[in-house]
Amino acid sequence: MWAGLGAAALALTSVAAVPPARGEPSASAVRGEPSASPVSLATGEASTTTRPAWSLKATGTDARFRGLAAVSRSTAWTAGTKGTVLRTTDGGASWRNVSPPGAEGLEFRDVEAFDGRRAVVLAIGEGEASRVLRTDDGGATWTESFRNTDAKAFYDCMTFFDRRHGLALSDPVNGKYRILSTADGGRSWKVLPDRGMPKAQEGESAFAASGQCLVNSGSRHVWLATGGAARARVLHSADRGLTWTVTDAPIPGGDPARGVFGLAFRDRAHGIAVGGDYRADQQSPRAAATTTNGGRTWRPAAKPVPAYRSGVTWLPHSRRTALAVGPTGTDLTTDGGRSWRTVDGGSYDTVDCARDLGCWAAGEKGRVARLERG
Repeated sequence: MWAGLGAAALALTSVAAVPPARGEPSASAVRGEPSASPVSLATGEASTTTRPAWSLKATGTDARFRGLAAVSRSTAWTAGTKGTVLRTTDGGASWRNVSPPGAEGLEFRDVEAFDGRRAVVLAIGEGEASRVLRTDDGGATWTESFRNTDAKAFYDCMTFFDRRHGLALSDPVNGKYRILSTADGGRSWKVLPDRGMPKAQEGESAFAASGQCLVNSGSRHVWLATGGAARARVLHSADRGLTWTVTDAPIPGGDPARGVFGLAFRDRAHGIAVGGDYRADQQSPRAAATTTNGGRTWRPAAKPVPAYRSGVTWLPHSRRTALAVGPTGTDLTTDGGRSWRTVDGGSYDTVDCARDLGCWAAGEKGRVARLERG
């Protein structure tokens, strides 16, 4: 723990203060921009004091990590391409490759960890490519607990309410999103009835970009993010996925590449949505929104994130501070998501924080970073 520092007092330095991966130039150097000053998470203002910043941790792989589970400052799991699963228990100083045997052809996009030994990973894809595996011994052995047999289903992400109860999300099957449920920590799964699920729009789907298209708060509330259709939407369930309501989100849709990519809720009422257009050559206006009533209504950010963002997380024990990440940088809000400021130019796809202020980010080319004290 950082003595004397609460979550609201953390800070991120500029990209110039964070060493780029594998000899890559910093984003500011590529753009020819001057280095920015460190930015305080407490105020969003420039700081002359070195403060905590993203610090890249060598992982020894070039896998792209879109699945991330922050257990603590010392322990984290990440999952990605080529069936890769890594685990650290020493704050990222070393990583153990705990990939399931024979999983090289799988694309892991989500990992949910209960501690340093127990975790569940989700592989995406059509038909049998969508699978769920669980370990109880830190990845030494894995058990496949679900393999999709419906050619129409494509699973994207999952979330757990506690150590036993969790859900996994598939793109629409026969016009409705499909929900898997577990009551034994991911050891077994069943498809929930879809009677309480609203109809999907034509072309609508969820984005398996960060493991955050399905998120929960508390023991029963869960939200689902959508895109790819005429309107981007957020669905909400207050009964662990049995019945759902749906609300349009102000993040632009109208294209298969646009919509809501990531959600974060700090309680049952207050949430943030981020997204945009994932194509690098397309602009992403109005790519962030907030809710204060559990998703019944959403309001666009007054000053949104400046580009496509796939991951978002609240800072622990904070009511106003959150981080959003994407391929072109990290953004900070200190007013609950109403305005955002870019504070780092490194490429990350997903971000997660543990209750002890252990905040991690992960992305392409094996990039994993932890928020470190400067």
